[in-house]
Amino acid sequence: MPRLAETAYTEQPWRIHELTKDFSVEDVWSFRTPGAGPDDFPTMLAAMRAAGGPAKQPWPVRLLFTVRWKLGAVLGWDRPSAGVGGRVASLRDRLPGDLRDAPRGPDDEAMPLTAVYELGRESARELANKTVHTVMHLGWVQGANGAYELRMAVLVKPNGRFGRLYMAAIAPFRHLVVYPSLTRQWERAWRDRNDVKATYDDGRSR
Repeated sequence: MPRLAETAYTEQPWRIHELTKDFSVEDVWSFRTPGAGPDDFPTMLAAMRAAGGPAKQPWPVRLLFTVRWKLGAVLGWDRPSAGVGGRVASLRDRLPGDLRDAPRGPDDEAMPLTAVYELGRESARELANKTVHTVMHLGWVQGANGAYELRMAVLVKPNGRFGRLYMAAIAPFRHLVVYPSLTRQWERAWRDRNDVKATYDDGRSR
């Protein structure tokens, strides 16, 4: 199964641990990337971006995101004052000098997630609203068979009791609908990565 124990994240020497001591681990998920090597993390990220976000997901996932954003608009959950730089400070304010000077990577406007940093084998993006401050951490890990695989950890700091209730309410939807669909999308992106690279190289050569 792609869902992993919390220790699959906590026992890795990720830089994100330095920044998120006040966050808890909500989910850890793995994605099969057969044939991947130690330096293929940037390739994986490029393939994921080419595959698109929620707009390219099956209709049940699109419906869930549509309902969530509409609820947020009606109830004021996603106002700028409740987000990163408003209700909470960005994790970028906690970065040590070497990470502050490292590449950030692009923001993910589809989710929407703001880039914190992007290294050769890990990246972090964050999102905040009235319910929670959350971090999506992606890491590149050598599996038992020697090949590398993508792992995603979702870290959260709920906004009080309401935030904790919100996270509990959406957990079944994440585990039964969103994450399985995301697994299929990202694993397919890895399989199709050579087609994506060929299209990019062809466009660049014109």
